[in-house]
Amino acid sequence: MNAPFRSLFDGSTLNGWRSIPRIYGDWCPGGPRIADLMAQYGMETPPDPERHPAIWQVEDSAIVGRQAKLGYGGYLLSEETFGDFELVLEMQPDWPADTGVMIRRQRDSWAGFQVLIDHRPSGSIGGFYGNGLAGFSAVPFAVDAALGNDGQPVGLRPDDPETSVEPVTPDKVARLAHAAAVEDFLAVWRWGDWNELRIRCVGGALPVITTWVNGLEIAKIDTAALQSPGYDPAAVEALLGERGHIAFEVHDHDSHFGEARWGRDAACRWRNVRIREI
Repeated sequence: MNAPFRSLFDGSTLNGWRSIPRIYGDWCPGGPRIADLMAQYGMETPPDPERHPAIWQVEDSAIVGRQAKLGYGGYLLSEETFGDFELVLEMQPDWPADTGVMIRRQRDSWAGFQVLIDHRPSGSIGGFYGNGLAGFSAVPFAVDAALGNDGQPVGLRPDDPETSVEPVTPDKVARLAHAAAVEDFLAVWRWGDWNELRIRCVGGALPVITTWVNGLEIAKIDTAALQSPGYDPAAVEALLGERGHIAFEVHDHDSHFGEARWGRDAACRWRNVRIREI
């Protein structure tokens, strides 16, 4: 019998969580280093991230994450580790805010599976990325902001492949066992309001991960069968094991996206965070 849901956030303190800076590690188990690869492509990341971790605090019974200094990101890491589970929470990211929920995250490295909440131009919501796992991208669609007459964002729309800064290619979709249509996602997404995210992670060290937003199944991936350049299931299994931390993300800036990743004064918000182990 499955355990009942229990809260991971008491609504008033960050007890059970700790803030860590956003420090890049290896691109895949055993290297090379992400920083070295980015330098080869002329991309820069903020120096000395240890000095400027993100700010995490509780506001109106929600966990809120912001950049402490413009351009610097960070994570909020659970003290507990989890194996197979269902995680349900409510989220409300500003625009633009490149955030996400990491699962099977390692305490002392950035490696783990990430559920993307890329609420920014050409971003994916509910897809997956492999932090330290050969950087695999498995997403069903991408979105951008719909603009009002004053040029300000008023909602989401499908990303335009002709102008996309991070296009969804057929191989990214093909890595998924299920991929929702962007039109179905847009029909359930609530702009400027709270949205429910559900994550199911089952199957040991190489799990099947499924996401839902407001009850709509968004994406499903079998990490044991995943095929992506440089991705080695045996190496991933050895690195991550069957348990890991959960983490929320505040992304940093880079020379490719700049403030399109995280706007000035932007925040991500999380509340009603609860889990049941399977």
